[in-house]
Amino acid sequence: MKRRGKAIPEPIADLGLQLDQSRSKQPGRTKLPEALWRAAVELARQYGVYAVAHPLRLDYMGLRRRLAEAPSLPSKAPRATFVELKATLRADCLIEFESSQGAKMRIHWKATTEPDWTRLLRAWRDTER
Repeated sequence: MKRRGKAIPEPIADLGLQLDQSRSKQPGRTKLPEALWRAAVELARQYGVYAVAHPLRLDYMGLRRRLAEAPSLPSKAPRATFVELKATLRADCLIEFESSQGAKMRIHWKATTEPDWTRLLRAWRDTER
């Protein structure tokens, strides 16, 4: 399935097949099943209203209205803006990190040198991504 030289994303093409099957079974201009509308709304959330409505021959304004009325997905948790590092002068210490998503890391540091806090934190944050 192509539109003006561009390939239509596979999820939209799959829904197009379902819509074609539904339209072929129903006479005339009957309403589409709600399940198909919900699927179109989810695709419009990801690809945009026009990118879904046009190739599927759906009412643009109807899809836009349904998208506006649909409950929004929960947004990602905000990134941490402050990190507290508590240093101790002893050779034996406990290091704890906690992300804004709730992930935790605990290190029991037993060494004669102080840990490099920034490298530890950076390494942990890089593994979370």
